[in-house]
Amino acid sequence: MDLKNYLGSKNIKPSYPRIRIYEYLSKHHTHPTVDEIYLSLLQEMPTLSKTTIYNTLKIFIEKGLVKLVTIEDNETRYDVDTNNHGHFKCENCRKIYDFPVNLEYDLRDELNGFQIKERSIYFKGICGACNNELDKVKE
Repeated sequence: MDLKNYLGSKNIKPSYPRIRIYEYLSKHHTHPTVDEIYLSLLQEMPTLSKTTIYNTLKIFIEKGLVKLVTIEDNETRYDVDTNNHGHFKCENCRKIYDFPVNLEYDLRDELNGFQIKERSIYFKGICGACNNELDKVKE
């Protein structure tokens, strides 16, 4: 994908930092934090600031290219997959996993008169890989 033209088609000025941030998100479906993006791109772009990353992510969210993922109050992550899906956060390894979910259920009666602007589902627990490791330790 030609990211310069893609960002331009979304009315986003395709500056080098914006292209690299979007490219990072597209290649790393790990729901990164600003710090993770910053540390990953810093060596390549020594003048990069966290402010640039925050501002870029804000633009991407406003244009619908990225979703904000907030499972923990003190941790904001970003997801380039804007399709409807749920998130599972492992309390052991801290990874966030995507899973398919149908968010189109009928809430007309329960939320009559409400205006829904966002839908999200998330779970917390222990992922399969960590659960297997914990089981091995118990044996």
